[in-house]
Amino acid sequence: MEHTVTIYSTPTCSWCQIAKEHLQNNGISFEDVDVSADMNRAREMVEKSGQSGVPVIDIDGELIIGFDRARIDTLLGIA
Repeated sequence: MEHTVTIYSTPTCSWCQIAKEHLQNNGISFEDVDVSADMNRAREMVEKSGQSGVPVIDIDGELIIGFDRARIDTLLGIA
């Protein structure tokens, strides 16, 4: 099953980098949104999550605040 995954991140966020590497290592494609460069998408992230901190990860409409490997793996079916 193909999942829709969006990571709201910034280039300087180490947890964002860890999350992206985790997805890449498991063959999961995702949209990487740099909220430091795109104010409209930053607003979208805050409206969706109520958070201004990153990473915010949207997996099929389910939001994960921060890097929660167990929840990411469960939502994506990563063993």
